[in-house]
Amino acid sequence: MARARLKKICVDAERPLVLGEFWSNALDLELVPDAKGEAGLVDQDGTYRIWFNQGAEPKAVKHRLHLDVYARRVADLETLGAKVVAPEGDDRHWTVMADPEGGEFCAFLRDDVPKTRLHGVVVDSRNPTKLAAWWGRALKAEVVHHDGYSTVQGVKKWPDMTLDFVPVPERKQRPNRVHLDLSATSRDGLIERGATLIRAADNEIRWSVLTDPEGNEFCLFPRN
Repeated sequence: MARARLKKICVDAERPLVLGEFWSNALDLELVPDAKGEAGLVDQDGTYRIWFNQGAEPKAVKHRLHLDVYARRVADLETLGAKVVAPEGDDRHWTVMADPEGGEFCAFLRDDVPKTRLHGVVVDSRNPTKLAAWWGRALKAEVVHHDGYSTVQGVKKWPDMTLDFVPVPERKQRPNRVHLDLSATSRDGLIERGATLIRAADNEIRWSVLTDPEGNEFCLFPRN
């Protein structure tokens, strides 16, 4: 399977600029709006990390993909507009929170917050071992299987971020509000290994829309 590269994380939002402002402050990344009212977060070298799309429908189900972030205090995130969904406790070493549009994310508290505050992307999976292996092959990245979940790490140009695949009993119900944008020279290798083409690039969009073997949407941009 030809290697794909991770370009950015995309988040559908009812108010992209408002949600982007929250995440800009939470992750300490610059918010760059465009003329259409959408916006992206860029790091110090100008690379886009997260893009906020204009989404027409309000959030209706739990995010199947969500962000894990580092923070110093839960109160700091609450001040920005987040709410606590489930506090840290028992065997859970993180706090489940919701952003201003209700999107779930997990906060890992650290006295010394890492420079890169985006810890990773978590993917709910029926079969995390199998799905992590698929994404590891797609991104030519290392796959590590833990007790109960699997991690893809060492993604090119995303050295500090992981993709963590965790087990859930429910199947995907609606289009994901968080998805990944990739680039590749061809989509054929991904399709041959189990991706499904939903929409090919056309006169309206310059990317193809596909799904992974568990139905999670991703966008594939051409790369020379």
